[in-house]
Amino acid sequence: MTKITALFWDLGGVVLTNGWDVRTRKLAAETFGLDWEEFQHRHQALVDTLETGRLTLEKYLKLVVFYRERSFDMDEFIRFIKSQSNVMPETIALLKQLKNKRKYLIATLNNESKELNDFRIQEFKLKDYFEIFFNSGNLGVRKPDPAMFELALSVTQRPAEECIFIDDREFNLELARERSMNTILFKSPNQLKDELSVFGVTV
Repeated sequence: MTKITALFWDLGGVVLTNGWDVRTRKLAAETFGLDWEEFQHRHQALVDTLETGRLTLEKYLKLVVFYRERSFDMDEFIRFIKSQSNVMPETIALLKQLKNKRKYLIATLNNESKELNDFRIQEFKLKDYFEIFFNSGNLGVRKPDPAMFELALSVTQRPAEECIFIDDREFNLELARERSMNTILFKSPNQLKDELSVFGVTV
């Protein structure tokens, strides 16, 4: 078995709750009285542009929410978005144990707007656990684009066979496997710990 030297982690749904997924957007629509169909249609048209850094969060919201007068302002809406993020404590505990071993390069590989990603890194002190942050908002590409995996491997100079990519979406893992990366479909922290041990990664 090839020795594992690097662990790449998705953030939303693995380390943190999702930052701006369907559930959160539906809650936003309910909270602020938005028409869900129209809100979702506008979001879908712009999400790729947002999550690849070609559109700021503020500009995205102007086009998706504030294209007409509202009874609430931009700051209030952004505060709501940020308030929906929470840590997954058991995953954080596992990350801390792995970080303390100093045996693996630990990096993120996630899709998210640059602004929300920066907030979550600072708010939850993710620099304590991750050495490198491969975020779509900074890279200009997003999963499942193979270019995102190529960039991560190129920058870290790790052979794909020495890497494990952890994500809660199977399609993203399929593309990583095509690049010869090892993968784990995240279901729970305990399941993740067990599957890591199969690759010789123990805590």
